[in-house]
Amino acid sequence: MTDQGTKVNTRALALDFLLETAEKGGYSHVVMRGMLEKYQYLDKKERAFLTRLSEGTLERMLELDAIIDKFSKVPVKKMKPVIRNLLRLSVYQLKYMDQIPDSAVCNEAVKLAQKKGFSSLKGFVNGVLRNIARELPNVKFEDLSIQYSTPRWIVDQWISEYGEEKAARMLADQYQEKPTTIRVNLSKISREALTERLKKEGVQVQAVEDVDCALAISGYDYLRALTSFREGLFQVQDVSSMKAALAADPKEGDNCIDVCAAPGGKSLHLAELLHGTGMVEARDLTEYKVGLIQDNIDRTGAKNIQAVQMDATVLDEASVKKADVVLADLPCSGLGVLSKKTDLKYRMTPEQQEELVDLQQRILSVVWQYVKPGGTLVYSTCTVHKEENEGNVDWFLENYPFTLKEQIQMLPGVDAWDGFFIAKLERKRND
Repeated sequence: MTDQGTKVNTRALALDFLLETAEKGGYSHVVMRGMLEKYQYLDKKERAFLTRLSEGTLERMLELDAIIDKFSKVPVKKMKPVIRNLLRLSVYQLKYMDQIPDSAVCNEAVKLAQKKGFSSLKGFVNGVLRNIARELPNVKFEDLSIQYSTPRWIVDQWISEYGEEKAARMLADQYQEKPTTIRVNLSKISREALTERLKKEGVQVQAVEDVDCALAISGYDYLRALTSFREGLFQVQDVSSMKAALAADPKEGDNCIDVCAAPGGKSLHLAELLHGTGMVEARDLTEYKVGLIQDNIDRTGAKNIQAVQMDATVLDEASVKKADVVLADLPCSGLGVLSKKTDLKYRMTPEQQEELVDLQQRILSVVWQYVKPGGTLVYSTCTVHKEENEGNVDWFLENYPFTLKEQIQMLPGVDAWDGFFIAKLERKRND
């Protein structure tokens, strides 16, 4: 673990990751990206170990805490943050990383406790971990919330909405290893040609059967190190997300508005489907988010798209009845993408869900006005919560002059891709 004369302890980095996310509220994907960029000189094996240990511990946190509480006289919640998270990442190794000997896990934890200034607690750390290592095969939990480290209210909601069998499959899906899916920039390169480019860059590539612009990739180290990525030949995007723009089905010359567009993947997809004609206005609320969209526009070289800072809850009079297509992929609870956003399940609450339903309805009550008579509104979310999805569509159809053309709810673990909802609505022509 040495580079540039500096020894890097990946377990210490994993502990820092947990302290930033589980204790200080940092977003896991942001913290991990920053860490990998800072330590990009680590070899591929070390980076993979760091990522798996950090994110694996975070996503299994409720289960790990339940195990620790069985063997510790001090409850997890009352422990010092360093000790609490050191035990979590150590128990994760004991249970889920079989290639690491139990003795090494315990010894490294004791060393790390000392290094962090907790020499007085090294006996406690050692004792708890050795007891857990010895008894772990006998520890079983029947509770789905603990089994899948998912807050009970989410488990109960999914069982209520989808039944216990589907709910269990959805819960299990967050732990399945999946390849990265990418959307080929067909305005620059064919899927076949990009496949060959990626293979030459050492990437494993597989075509996605039902979407002709999609590939699944794996075996790469650092995405931004790929020349094909820097040249804008592809965009990282889940297949279920690609289907939103495909559902919109814009025609050449169409005027399209994406009202909550950052980081711009769906907007760019719309622009590609227009084959260089028409215009896509990719809007979002903050300068930062608009900057993310612009970065992707610049990287891909798309010309028929512009990034605009605008609040989707405020009516833009100039856009009324001007859009052939409005894409409203709105802020949501995100419970369909737990496999990608490790910590989202701990952040979301039922109260926040209700607030999001209200926000979605406020946005929809504004942006429908941009659709021309006969035009298309696509409403989409990356959640599986029925009130945010089918419930909002029912509410919308009761209040506004649209007809429902298509509606699909994809479920993680049940369908092939992320959990995602898409409703295609057409504005009545006589309106």
